Amino acid sequence: MVETQHRIGEKSGDDSEAATMSDIAGSTPGMVWDAWGVPAGRKPLSDQLRGLVTQVFGVSGDPVTRRDEGDVPLRESALTSTLRDGLAEVVGADNVSTDHFDRLRHAGGKSTPDLLRRQRAATQQAPDAVVFPADHDEVLAVLAHCAQHSIAVVPFGGGTSVVGGVDPLRGGFAAVITLDLRRLDAFVSIDPVSATATLGAGLSGPGAEELLREQGFSLGHFPQSFEFASIGGFAATRSSGQASAGYGRFDSMVQRLRVATPQGALDLGRGPASAAGPDLRALFVGSEGAFGVLTEVTVRVHPVPDYVVYQAWSFPDFSTGAAAMRAVVQEGAQPTVFRLSDEAETGLNLARAGDIGGQTVSGCLAITTFEGSAAHVAARSAEAGALLAANGGTSLGEAPAKEWEHGRFSAPYMRDALLDLGVLCETLETATTWANLANLKSKVTAALNGSLRDQGAQPLVMCHISHTYRSGASLYFTVVAKQLDDPITQWYTAKKAAGDVMIAEGATITHHHAVGTDHRDWLPEEVGDLGVRVLRAVKAELDPTGIMNPEKLVS
Repeated sequence: MVETQHRIGEKSGDDSEAATMSDIAGSTPGMVWDAWGVPAGRKPLSDQLRGLVTQVFGVSGDPVTRRDEGDVPLRESALTSTLRDGLAEVVGADNVSTDHFDRLRHAGGKSTPDLLRRQRAATQQAPDAVVFPADHDEVLAVLAHCAQHSIAVVPFGGGTSVVGGVDPLRGGFAAVITLDLRRLDAFVSIDPVSATATLGAGLSGPGAEELLREQGFSLGHFPQSFEFASIGGFAATRSSGQASAGYGRFDSMVQRLRVATPQGALDLGRGPASAAGPDLRALFVGSEGAFGVLTEVTVRVHPVPDYVVYQAWSFPDFSTGAAAMRAVVQEGAQPTVFRLSDEAETGLNLARAGDIGGQTVSGCLAITTFEGSAAHVAARSAEAGALLAANGGTSLGEAPAKEWEHGRFSAPYMRDALLDLGVLCETLETATTWANLANLKSKVTAALNGSLRDQGAQPLVMCHISHTYRSGASLYFTVVAKQLDDPITQWYTAKKAAGDVMIAEGATITHHHAVGTDHRDWLPEEVGDLGVRVLRAVKAELDPTGIMNPEKLVS
């Protein structure tokens, strides 16, 4: 194993003092407080698209007026000088901030309700302070201090949660801090023989890829949040990336964890597999900071692929496309990326009124990419292509797939542009068996349409499959409708209708967005009351004072 212990901007073997993410020009920037991403990523809607949106959804097309950060009132900090001094003794005075801008930028995640609250709410519910620990030991000491003095702690990676997972909720405590892990950004080590790497939990997705590629490896984990999310966040939420068909979900990549809890530290994972009782890593992968803080994650990596082949396909309808995907996956010929959009999503988001990559497409668009050696890519793409063609697919060549990849991280910016025009745009996701897929898609779509129409808005509901398994697949829904007088209640009413259907039809309430606050009410129905009590018992042992991310997952 090679001990590297270097950070972004510091090459392997460099003996200079390691710099942290916040110190390095050109490292992944933090997101703006009232929208997704960074200002440079925002693109105004074209005049043609703006006209279509105003006509279809009946909005004026006038953008909302944005507030200046300095003018946004925040809940007054409840952290006393004594408590702040105690935190400063652990991490240093410069790493405990009650600055207005730091607090505002940690006021929650990036869901549509989050952003609507920031547009409309008079006072933002910000954390009382933001604390920036430097390493595992400082995290342990901060948790011990907060447990002793009854201060709630919200772990914070990239701040990309869309289910309320990083909301600064106090949970009955007098004060709440956000524990920003950006300084835990070390590339700790790499084992090229075993193809594993140990990464600091605060390392961003792009930062991890940059450092891994210096060693000839890649993690291959590219969720839509990739540009801003962190390694610890990927693990804590059981993230699933767009190349999951080839490389698996993030939880399947995790080999070892280092965890800080209010009761002490845990080092979990010895070797690729074990029969030494239940796998305790699974308690923390997906725990969303409710049990402790992930400080280091050892993950499976792979050599940077020599070749990438792109291929797009069209299918006459969604059911035909889904059946073709199932045939490929169950035959073991799945691509690295495997994605199918339904008719609505193909027509509006990807087809640009029926024209994709210079071709006219009807029905449903499927995207495939294949990565690896020349021989592997050639064999796998040929096998998958033959199965897709035999099951009703028509090849469209590589251009539509490359076009999709080029814009794969831009969708949240489009969401924000629609919100600015008074159009509600939000997503939800689930997973079920292949046998139940068509039934679930139909009933969730009907629930969303019915709820929004009953409230007085005519919606557009789109869906795609982007994560597949031998036994089933995910369904990812995008919902667009005119904002009503109370769009937050409008959305949650529609989401409740959809969530109730997911549970009633035997599907999961979330495939990769996690639980947070948004899905907590459905958790007892998914895992049972006894299952919830088991989770609460784990929390009581690791976090007996209940300070860790209160009101999320379980409390």
